[in-house]
Amino acid sequence: MNCPCGTSKSLKECCEPFIKGSLLPETAEQLMRSRYTAYVIKAIDYLKTTLTPESREDFDPQATRQWAEESEWKKLTILSTHKGTVADTHGTVEFCAFFKHDGNDLQLHEVSQFRKDKEGRWLYVDGEAHTHPADEDVEHAHKKPETFIRTQAKVGRNDPCACGSGKKFKKCCGS
Repeated sequence: MNCPCGTSKSLKECCEPFIKGSLLPETAEQLMRSRYTAYVIKAIDYLKTTLTPESREDFDPQATRQWAEESEWKKLTILSTHKGTVADTHGTVEFCAFFKHDGNDLQLHEVSQFRKDKEGRWLYVDGEAHTHPADEDVEHAHKKPETFIRTQAKVGRNDPCACGSGKKFKKCCGS
């Protein structure tokens, strides 16, 4: 069986050693591919352990498992990478994951950020994701977004919400 991540290697030769913990991904792209494969084979613990510590706070293993199980994973297409090599400490991977959910063919187009921790392990930081119908052209989805110029200070996910609720922004107006 070829690895679900789209390489011509078998699962045993490609992503399985990363998911089982016998090897560490050497690049951000390898981590991205192994995380996609983890969704396919429902390796939810791997998805959590490959998140940065600050991203683990919001991780919901039950919701992640449910989404993974209710989705039929079709293929992964890597659109671009920036840095994320063995020599780097940060990297970006842009990809499209094609899947079927609730009878609809969809694609998740995401620009993901990765960083290495102090032990040299690549971790998923976050990503800007957009879900499109699967028949939308991948090259069209690859179009570079327009530059956004911020006019006010950025509100962090863990900052108090500006509405005055007393909740964190991510749990209030940022959700």
